Amino acid sequence: MENGTEKIVQLCGENHMKKIAIVDTMFARGDMGKIAIDTINACAKANKWKVKILRKTVPGVKDLPVALLQLLEHGCTAAIALGMPGSAPVDKTCSHEASLGIGQVQLMTGKTVFEVFVHEDEAKTPEELGKIMHNRASKHAQNIMWMLFAPHELTARAGTGERQGKDNAAPVKVN
Repeated sequence: MENGTEKIVQLCGENHMKKIAIVDTMFARGDMGKIAIDTINACAKANKWKVKILRKTVPGVKDLPVALLQLLEHGCTAAIALGMPGSAPVDKTCSHEASLGIGQVQLMTGKTVFEVFVHEDEAKTPEELGKIMHNRASKHAQNIMWMLFAPHELTARAGTGERQGKDNAAPVKVN
């Protein structure tokens, strides 16, 4: 491996079991938790990585931080928080508060939480919304696996404009 990533992979314990927390909400209009779990399991199987997934479903996005904290304090290595804020101003406020709480959980535990929110007003049709939800949940699940087991995969994609949920952006030349 290049750029010292071999040492990072060794420190990550590539061959050790990783417990991943998946916390999702009932308010979401699709089962993003299942998408993330299916992606993690497929990735683990394809690469012979050992994972255990702990899933907890809560009512809404403001309930995510406490559930995340509970799972991370009970041995999970990292987590994915999945939620779908609505389009009303109060929903935007709630998602901001939830995001602040998720950040606080990361600081309290020293563990990574991928915040995977799909805002209901990101799409014009239910079909488009479903595609965004699937894309974002599955790509973040892939990212957490790379972060835990193969961080060189993330480094190889640095600056490429990859997105989760929508089309990738083209990279620009940096002088």
